[in-house]
Formats: sequence, structure tokens, C-alpha cells
Amino acid sequence: MKKLIIATHPDIDASTVNKRWLREAQERDSEFTVHQLHQVYGAGDALDVAMEQARLLEHEAVIFQFPLYWFSTPPLLKRWLDEVLLPGFAYGREAKHRKLEGKRIGFAISAGIRQEDYCREGRYHFTVEELLAPLTATFSYIHAKSVPPFVLYGAQYDPTDPDIPAIGPALERSVQGYLAYLRRV
Repeated sequence: MKKLIIATHPDIDASTVNKRWLREAQERDSEFTVHQLHQVYGAGDALDVAMEQARLLEHEAVIFQFPLYWFSTPPLLKRWLDEVLLPGFAYGREAKHRKLEGKRIGFAISAGIRQEDYCREGRYHFTVEELLAPLTATFSYIHAKSVPPFVLYGAQYDPTDPDIPAIGPALERSVQGYLAYLRRV
């Protein structure tokens, strides 16, 4: 079975990191299915919950890929979680209601800020893993197995600011790590 990448990026055409990573995954379509939520659903569109649930069941593992967005997920991903992970499908008293039980869940994240800013002593006082706690709690609740995230830090790039280094070299170095991560989840 293939692995499902649920990509959520509000402006993938303007993306550097997520667009590059997804291109790599799409070139390996025998291994990965890329599902871009913003390409399927516009603002306010109803989610096709049955299709989304079926897609989850067709894959051995799921990787949620997104830019860290105000220290959380993009809004469409949060809405997707709320509307797709329903009782009787994702959770319930009986095992037959926990259809994602044991499924491996990963996170491929681009973070605009430098890694040293994501620590207790850093500028934002939280690690990415701590910021992902609501997601890992959600997947724990439904008996899925979250794996630690793959994160590329410093994705924010402003060519007019000499204090912000170009992401290009780090991005290219990250591609093999990204693919290895996808295969491990």
C-alpha cells in the first residue's frame, strides 16, 4: 500500500519548500499519493467526508504536510480534522468504530523561523513538538500512532533582508531527508 500525503498550503504556487517537497513525492507516485486540500476545496466548499475517509483507509500511513501557520496548522487542515475524524469512523467504544487504529501518522512541516527560536530559551519558548501537541493528542485519542515530525526551519526568506539567509541550499539538502522520512512513517 502507498502512503498518503495530505498537503495543506494556502498558496502552494508561492511556496518554496512545500512545492519542492511535493514535486519530489509526486515523482514517486508508486510510493506516495499526494492529496492537496487547497486544490480540491475552495474557501467555504463542503468537504467530501466519505471520500476523505475512504482515502485514509486506502493507505498504509498518512503524512500531513503544511507550513507552520501561526504556530499551528493552516485553517483548512483544522477544518478537515474536525469534519473527517468523526465518531464511528475515527473513534468510538468498539474497535469497529476506530478505523484508523494503529495507522502511522507523520508531519512534514516547513517553519519560517530558525530552529533556535523554537525552544524554551528561544524567542517563542516552545518546540515544534510542543506546538504539535493538540495533533498528537488527537491521533492518540483515535489510537493512531504519531511519529516525530520532519521539520525544515528557516523557510521564511526575504531577499531584501540581509539577515535572513536564502533557503535554497538548506531546502535542497532537506529533500533526501524528506523522502527518507516519508518512507519511515
